[in-house]
Amino acid sequence: MSTPITVQHKINVPAEKIWKALTDKNEMKSWYFDIQDFVLEIGKEFNFYEPGGENKYHHQGEILEIMPNQKLKHTWSYPDFSALKTIVTWDLLPEDGQTLVKVTHEGIENFKDLGEGFSRENFTEGWKTILGQSLKEYVEK
Repeated sequence: MSTPITVQHKINVPAEKIWKALTDKNEMKSWYFDIQDFVLEIGKEFNFYEPGGENKYHHQGEILEIMPNQKLKHTWSYPDFSALKTIVTWDLLPEDGQTLVKVTHEGIENFKDLGEGFSRENFTEGWKTILGQSLKEYVEK
């Protein structure tokens, strides 16, 4: 049995503003990743690379669940390295004009044989930075 990575952060804006940042590909590239083929529709696949132009890691996702202003769930995989997939869930929980954003990344053990760059610690730190710095600073500005 695996333990998912869970990272959460309270952000001082309504859930609707975070949802737009999370699901609008033009906003995403300002704080997250440049995902040119992102379409907010169940079953749609999207592809992107890490920032910086090296294009070392091809990321692929498929949208599994959409609950506007509440939840976005998608797969997360590296098709060049493994056929295995993980699941990322974004939960937006309104709290007194603020929003608790919770990211849960399940199945991370699927990447355990891919090397140090795919470690649980790297993913945990990555999500902390994405949530607590990148997203927070982008939507609160």
